[in-house]
Amino acid sequence: LNPAPQVIFKTYSTMGHDPRELQEKTGIPVVVLNYGHLVLGRKGMEESLMIMGRMVGREQRAKDVIDFFNDTIADLQKRTSDIPEDQRPSCYVGGIAHKGPHGMTSTEPAYPPFYFVNAKNIAADPEAGKKQLQQVTFSRENLIAADPDHIFIDLSTIQGGSEVSALYQLRNEACYQALSALRGGRVYGLLPYNWYTQNHGSILADAYFVGKILYPHRFRDVDPAQKADEIYTFLVGKPVFGKMKESFADLAFTQIEISELELK
Repeated sequence: LNPAPQVIFKTYSTMGHDPRELQEKTGIPVVVLNYGHLVLGRKGMEESLMIMGRMVGREQRAKDVIDFFNDTIADLQKRTSDIPEDQRPSCYVGGIAHKGPHGMTSTEPAYPPFYFVNAKNIAADPEAGKKQLQQVTFSRENLIAADPDHIFIDLSTIQGGSEVSALYQLRNEACYQALSALRGGRVYGLLPYNWYTQNHGSILADAYFVGKILYPHRFRDVDPAQKADEIYTFLVGKPVFGKMKESFADLAFTQIEISELELK
């Protein structure tokens, strides 16, 4: 590179190039960071943001980003934390990406957009601790038995083609026809936020859409698409929700009519 970078930030220190070797061979300081997580690893993420901010002379921006995450999550929690358990509709998210696209049974027990709005996630396991942050396979049998009130789809699933797509499976596999959410038209598209790492802006945007669907009276003042663009404008400098939605067949933040989809 010309000019060469003055510093290299490295997450996941045990993956890819060894940070010490990288520093020795390039002669450029390598700073190893904890990638963190918005749910159970926010402190580590905040520390990494502050390290980066100090290293590149943008400490105030790092503080502003941290405050933005905390204030946004606090708003989501405030809107939903006092809703009685028996008034929380159940939900499930399928098609969660994990180093590539996956189908309907791929989910995340501590799915952040559900977590931040206190949703009743049928795949959650309160005793699993940090293991909940990992992508898991939730069996068809358990999904059908739980019969969630609402189903959300991580739209990265459509990039896997018909053999992988959760949407294709919902429409064509007989076992899923028993789901009341499918029969009642309560299937919704969400922006993907993880593949190898995470897009924290999309996590927050998805949370507002989920909240709007599950508790419309608590989010009556929120337009999810507009809120998404507010989030992206702060984080990346411009509104990009429209382009991102277009990248996923314009299904993000919509009620999906499975029977009417043209699936390849």
